[in-house]
Amino acid sequence: MSAETTPETVISEPGETGPRKGGKGRRRKARSKSRKALRVAAWTVAGVVVLGGAGVGYVYFKLNGNLKSVDIDQALGNDRPRKIDNGSENILVLGSDSRSGSNKKLGGGVDDGSARSDTAMIVHVYEGHKKASVVSIPRDTLIDRPACTDTKGTVHPAVSGAMFNESYGTGGAACAVKTVESITGIRMDHYLEVDFSGFQKLIDDLGGVPVTTTRNIDDPNSHLTLQAGTHTLNGRQALGLVRTRHGVGDGSDLGRIQLQQAFVKALLNQVKNVGVFSNPKKLYDLADTATKTVTTDSDLGSVNSLIDFSDGLKGISAKHMTMVTMPVQYDPANPNRVLLEKTKAQLVWDALKNDQPIPKTATEGTAIGEAKGVVSS
Repeated sequence: MSAETTPETVISEPGETGPRKGGKGRRRKARSKSRKALRVAAWTVAGVVVLGGAGVGYVYFKLNGNLKSVDIDQALGNDRPRKIDNGSENILVLGSDSRSGSNKKLGGGVDDGSARSDTAMIVHVYEGHKKASVVSIPRDTLIDRPACTDTKGTVHPAVSGAMFNESYGTGGAACAVKTVESITGIRMDHYLEVDFSGFQKLIDDLGGVPVTTTRNIDDPNSHLTLQAGTHTLNGRQALGLVRTRHGVGDGSDLGRIQLQQAFVKALLNQVKNVGVFSNPKKLYDLADTATKTVTTDSDLGSVNSLIDFSDGLKGISAKHMTMVTMPVQYDPANPNRVLLEKTKAQLVWDALKNDQPIPKTATEGTAIGEAKGVVSS
């Protein structure tokens, strides 16, 4: 079964009459409450900024002051893959699980000052900017982390057999980018990061996201209880949905990724349907929240740059977006970890380098986990 196939209990796309069948993976232990993950937040920002950035010139200075950026180019230097000038763009989108500030209440756990990348998506925007492919990287993938220098100039040595999400916790955005470029051989043109509280407020500012569940979801750990039926999820409910592991599926990271990918499509459909441009207050609220929430690379670290970037994403709708999970298999020594399927993954990276669609063979027979909730926009 392909990792890009929507599983039986994940999400039906608009226009479908029912859920699609999916394969099953090995059952895995649920992660501790202190590491509940936000999987979709960062791409939410990318989608909302498309609308929120387009009309904000009149509040430029306030919004510009909201932005945070990191100089990844300075930290990484010239030891990076060559930039491919074919009209495409590659964006690393991260959602961090920091337990500081308002995130402590949302994410649970102790405020120990640490953070890890609980969301990692490579967004490839094709030439012409009418289509995109999104490749999710499971946080539990065991990788060889390269040596990297963070934005403070601290050098972190290479480590073998590290979990992927530890790269961000070790060296921040620069180390996360370095790790992704090492795995893929693809240069990341841009970087976007968002947190728990920002995701919740973005959904609320958007007015919620309509979804239909075809079975009950009850997960006390993610504070989500939904009866089967149609709902407009507010920010807290949406956060619970993309975090849930116990309420649906087998408790695995892979199954939850599929749920979150499908929610992204429901979200993008809602973004397209909301009358943002006819409602100046909604437009401002979205732009204000997005610019407060997002951390970017320095090239996107101004409102003008974000507007230009957003304009390049406007033509991409949910139906023109392919979402897959990086090809992996469960680690025979530990079912709570996964290992990169290097040969199949290379098919993905080669397709992106050449600005081509990801072949179905790249994800056939790979681990996909399970998800037991059905949601449609």
